[in-house]
Amino acid sequence: MSTLVEELSARAKTLSAADRTRLVEELLDSLQGGSDAEAESAWDREIERRVAEIESGAVKLVSAEEVHAEARRLIRR
Repeated sequence: MSTLVEELSARAKTLSAADRTRLVEELLDSLQGGSDAEAESAWDREIERRVAEIESGAVKLVSAEEVHAEARRLIRR
């Protein structure tokens, strides 16, 4: 690892979790050529749709514990 990369890594580790997450996202975006505005917009619409379904009661939320129990049940078959 180059000296600059080592220094940046060490400094990044002093950031808060939220800031490290933001930094990771920005670095990944730079590798992928930036964000796709159309995809971002589609995800925003999907999130809004799902939230509306939850708020209206159209869908039933399932706890992680229930999902894990069902997965264990299916694996034991």
